[in-house]
Amino acid sequence: MSTPTPALVTQRAAQRLPRWALLALCAAWIVPGFVGRDPWRNADVTAFGIMSAMAEGRSSWWHPTLGGLAVEGAPLPHWIGALFIHLLSPHVDPTLAVRIPFALLLALTLAAVWYATFHLARTEAAQPLAFAFGGEASPVDYARAIADGALLALIATLGLVHLGHEITPEMVQTAAMAGYLWALAAAPYRLWQPRLLALGTLAVLSVSGAPFVACALGGVGAWVCWRSTYPGVRQLAFWLSAGAVVAAALATASHAWTWRYALNGSWDQTSQMVRMWIWFMWPAWPLAGLTLWRWRRQWRNRHVAVPGSAVLLLFVVSIWMGGSDRALLLALPGLAILAAFALPTLKRAASAGIDWFSMCFFTLAAAFIWAMYIAMVTGHPAQWAANVKRLAPGFEAPMQELSLALAVIATLTWLALIRWRTGRHPHPLWKSMALPAGGVALCWLLLMTLWLPLLDFARSSRPGMERVRAFVGQPPCIAAPHVSLAMVASWETLAKIPVDARPDAAKDTQCPILIQVTRSGGAAPPVPGWTWIGEARRPTDRAELVSVYRR
Repeated sequence: MSTPTPALVTQRAAQRLPRWALLALCAAWIVPGFVGRDPWRNADVTAFGIMSAMAEGRSSWWHPTLGGLAVEGAPLPHWIGALFIHLLSPHVDPTLAVRIPFALLLALTLAAVWYATFHLARTEAAQPLAFAFGGEASPVDYARAIADGALLALIATLGLVHLGHEITPEMVQTAAMAGYLWALAAAPYRLWQPRLLALGTLAVLSVSGAPFVACALGGVGAWVCWRSTYPGVRQLAFWLSAGAVVAAALATASHAWTWRYALNGSWDQTSQMVRMWIWFMWPAWPLAGLTLWRWRRQWRNRHVAVPGSAVLLLFVVSIWMGGSDRALLLALPGLAILAAFALPTLKRAASAGIDWFSMCFFTLAAAFIWAMYIAMVTGHPAQWAANVKRLAPGFEAPMQELSLALAVIATLTWLALIRWRTGRHPHPLWKSMALPAGGVALCWLLLMTLWLPLLDFARSSRPGMERVRAFVGQPPCIAAPHVSLAMVASWETLAKIPVDARPDAAKDTQCPILIQVTRSGGAAPPVPGWTWIGEARRPTDRAELVSVYRR
């Protein structure tokens, strides 16, 4: 006897989101953040530095170095970025060329989540309850509506906004994770595509810095597939097991095994993890929890077990790493899929609560962004403008007509979305995710247009380097022992000055300039053979001070 489903969905509620609107939303969310800015500290600019060194021939592709220091990290993501820099140079600026594949990976992540949800929603256990006299949603229309909801839930998830627009290995891992879910979901309907995709995604995870996750996913996925009643799904268990073996072999061959255990069990670390989880996975986590409750009798079925097992595994990995948000990033595709299956079980009051909270929160956030922008450009209100100058001394806001026009269009579109949602449109299944996803896309686009010069000034290393160059000009190279890889990458890529970052560079370097980083407020330490000539800091950094020496 089959377990009754908690989903009650009419054919009218299974309307799909218009494709032009879905594609426009995806473009408005993906493109901002990938264009018009420097690589930001720390992981973003470090990855860019490694990729640039490979593309320009300053580093080996097999054993990358940065400033003369060996760099430990996943090879595949750096190869991808370096390849695009090499292929598009000199026609495309390296900072844009390197972001093209990662923008495509982000788009691929969205597509994979949509198709994974679509296939899972087509399974018999996930279908809505059949009505006595007909009128329930057709399986394909219902699956499309659920998939639209999953994509909107992923866009609305706050943790993906910033980290998803970086050029770091975690973005490659997240795309592979979404592909893995797609492979498991499509197994009942395809033969070879899921098998090859399972092998490929586990291999990509292994050489992208997550070999343990790849092997564990292979084992967990094989267990889920082995329990399935679909013959094609059970056959996929062998391929997942083989993928885990391939992932382990690749990790061993590339010396990629690293154990990043950082859990100390303290109350401070635990509370910090919980706070991070609450905002990082919002608003997907409350809906995912509702799915687990409403579909608790179907927890063994694929539409719950496939994303749920992956999310549980990645939660454990994140905790193992001391609450790493970058490890938790990989859980977001599965979390969005789980969240989507809560939509057909939502009560009207819960749906209205999501709508009103999203409308009020994102409208106020957008109004604040606009008000601060007006203060930056016009100087009024004077107090707000003074706060900006205090937090970012030396910053002058430029007037950028294209950015302003895009921000106006986005704001008007948001108002139109509010009018649509508060009108008489209660039927689409995905309606509760429209305002959260639209609000996140709006605020992200406003930040990446109106506030981008300010954020670039605050997050880029370029303003701090310009202050140092006031002392030294454009030297042939700089000695920088014991500085961060992010600083080395910034000097080599943004300032185009080679860096000797070896620990003993102060003693035997040929560079005429030496820089050292000290805590703000401390005296510059004397260095034998070098004369102190000045000090500088990034305008928005009050913790670090760069001391400059000449031979």
